[in-house]
Amino acid sequence: MIRAQFRIRLPEGLWLTDVSQAFPDATFKLLAGYRVDETAIELGEIITDEPDATVDALRTHPAITHLEPLESTERRVLSKYETTGTDLYDFVELSLLPVEFPVIAQNGWFEFDLTGTRDELDQLRTTLEGADAAYELQSVVSTTDTGTLLTDRQRELLEAAVREGYFEVPRECTLADLAETFGIDKATASTILRRGEAALVKWFLTGPERKGRRMR
Repeated sequence: MIRAQFRIRLPEGLWLTDVSQAFPDATFKLLAGYRVDETAIELGEIITDEPDATVDALRTHPAITHLEPLESTERRVLSKYETTGTDLYDFVELSLLPVEFPVIAQNGWFEFDLTGTRDELDQLRTTLEGADAAYELQSVVSTTDTGTLLTDRQRELLEAAVREGYFEVPRECTLADLAETFGIDKATASTILRRGEAALVKWFLTGPERKGRRMR
């Protein structure tokens, strides 16, 4: 199994392209989403020094048909919205690989992780090159060995979470506690933990020594 991280230039005309280039220092995180006919319903987070202006630009973009803010702080806005921009889902159908959330966009580029076989990864690169899309393959990791499965940051945070009792029931520490320990915000801590957990679960369920073994 191969885990790869891509960075791809967003096509012109998308709301995400327009808004992220208008606010190049802002980080846009697609936390979840699905397509319904000609539109997509998405849950997104924006981290920016200009939350009001960024949300206004998003709300007034022609591709956004509805936007509902759910939570906001001084630098972070969480919202649910509906958009006619479904290019991401078209791309997923072409690549035959599921999107791994969060998808992160900044200044006209977006980043995402994919997990699959070497053949599937090669097919995706062929698709990108055929579409003449500008992209960067930032990392490729074979997950047959758990030693290369996690980044140093993921391992540090997961080890701290286990040590401090974050995974106990009931929890003995909170996400805010972990974030404070590492000097990061809760959203960043949550993203690091989710990616590390996802990598471990996928390795456990699909690792080579488990192929052909059924759950009982």
